[in-house]
Amino acid sequence: MRLHRNLVLAVIDSLNYIFNDGQYADKVVERTLKRDSRWGVRDRKFIAETVYDCVRWKRLYNEIAGTKNHFTNENLWKIFAVWATLKGISLPDWKQFDGTPVRRIKGKFDELQNQRVYKESIPDWLDSLGEKELGSQWPKELHALNQQAEVILRVNTLKTNKIELQKTLSSESIETFPLANYPNALQLTERKNIFTTSAFKNGFFEVQDASSQLVAAFLDVKPGMRVVDACAGAGGKTLHIASLMENKGQIIALDIYANKLAELKKRAKRNSAHNIETRHIDSTKVTKKLHDSADRVLIDAPCSGLGVLKRNPDAKWKLEPEFIEKLQQTQAEILHDYSKIVKKGGKLVYATCSILPSENEKQVENFLKNHKEFTFIEEKKILPSVSGYDGFYMALLEKID
Repeated sequence: MRLHRNLVLAVIDSLNYIFNDGQYADKVVERTLKRDSRWGVRDRKFIAETVYDCVRWKRLYNEIAGTKNHFTNENLWKIFAVWATLKGISLPDWKQFDGTPVRRIKGKFDELQNQRVYKESIPDWLDSLGEKELGSQWPKELHALNQQAEVILRVNTLKTNKIELQKTLSSESIETFPLANYPNALQLTERKNIFTTSAFKNGFFEVQDASSQLVAAFLDVKPGMRVVDACAGAGGKTLHIASLMENKGQIIALDIYANKLAELKKRAKRNSAHNIETRHIDSTKVTKKLHDSADRVLIDAPCSGLGVLKRNPDAKWKLEPEFIEKLQQTQAEILHDYSKIVKKGGKLVYATCSILPSENEKQVENFLKNHKEFTFIEEKKILPSVSGYDGFYMALLEKID
């Protein structure tokens, strides 16, 4: 593989925004890829995958490069040189690579393989927390979360079906295959930009991880129901609920962020999902008006996001112990407040994209202790090491009549 200077510069610039300015990797990559219209599929793939690799393995590469967490321009080139060397790529005769100790890089990499915090590139405190909560399961999850995420599509059944979508995408040179046990999922055979396809513009699919696609189905919705998505965000699961309800009934999508609900409206239009009403939670009145009124309530609670590190590897560098503690408090409050929206005989799903029991089954246990009007039906724990997809948790509860 030959390195091209303009592509490497794009990677270095991106890492500078992520490591020094604290910007989110996905947003930086998205912006960088728009920089030069002449870049082809392979160029864009190189930039995106290299940036994500350097973010994912930040601690390991930083230790090998001896850059001591100082991400100056010179040090970012050293980190890139580590990445290239470990990938078996010959370094070109550029001044930035003068004196790169190729043999020492390989030796140091081998030496660090017996220390998990370097081998799996994770902060000490997060490694300790994972081990404390998951015990012997933690190393397996950590390893699985360091793999590259697959691109999974959810077929929008309001507009098409799996077989038709496969044909449509294939005509645009995008090959997919169906996944067993995920009724509306298609996986891309090879990573490609699918957002420029006519199938996307026509609302035939959404990008949604296979594990995430299990949540709406778990809510057990039926056409004609009144459903509240209490933490809807930009609405990936809301749209899935709409398709399962065949556009019949009412979905009220709530969120504290108005900009996310604006994005949901755009997506709903593209999806032809007509039964969604968005409501911005700008005061407690919004939720109080809904008390005892919904057949189903989905609480896709804010969480650490530890189950989705495959696609958001920068989260492990942004998380802090205090933040996780505060989150757990928020989760308990949200569960308490929004459970009041469920009517008698109605059902509630509490879900997170975390794999920590303290954010998941422990929250549900505590809630049930203090809310005798709810009964536990079932739960699903989805581990990345087992499923190959994102880590998720979901619990189905019923309000006793």
